[in-house]
Amino acid sequence: MAKEDQELNHEEFENPIDPDKVAENPGLLEYAHHVGSGIIKPEDKGKIKGRAVSAMHEQTNVQMQQLYDQMKLLAQQAQEIKARVAISERIYLAEMRFEPLISSTYYLYTKKGKDILTMVSPQEWGKSHPYEAYVAKVKLLSDHTWEILEKGDGFE
Repeated sequence: MAKEDQELNHEEFENPIDPDKVAENPGLLEYAHHVGSGIIKPEDKGKIKGRAVSAMHEQTNVQMQQLYDQMKLLAQQAQEIKARVAISERIYLAEMRFEPLISSTYYLYTKKGKDILTMVSPQEWGKSHPYEAYVAKVKLLSDHTWEILEKGDGFE
């Protein structure tokens, strides 16, 4: 009968912990549920948001600076194209007694208010310089625009 007494005592055991105070999934609680649990400290949400906003501003400022630099570069490239078009129009209105070749270098001068394109550089003329002003050293590009390699005293 000793076994039967043990079984009766075992069945009559009542858990001293209140069932309302027991969690089904204690690992999902927002707080430590026993002495051995890891320390859980509440975060300062204002501090977290402040750091996030500061990082966001820093990153967007970097991106805005990159866009600004790209914009400046594009504006500079547009000015260079505009200058190429202007000198190209001027050269095509100038007097030239030869057919210019792509990737070749030529020299633009003025004489009596007219532009003249030649193959002779200012240094090659020596003292018998027949033109009033040296305008520019230019190169014909494959798109038939002219690149200014050097500006002379007569460049406007």
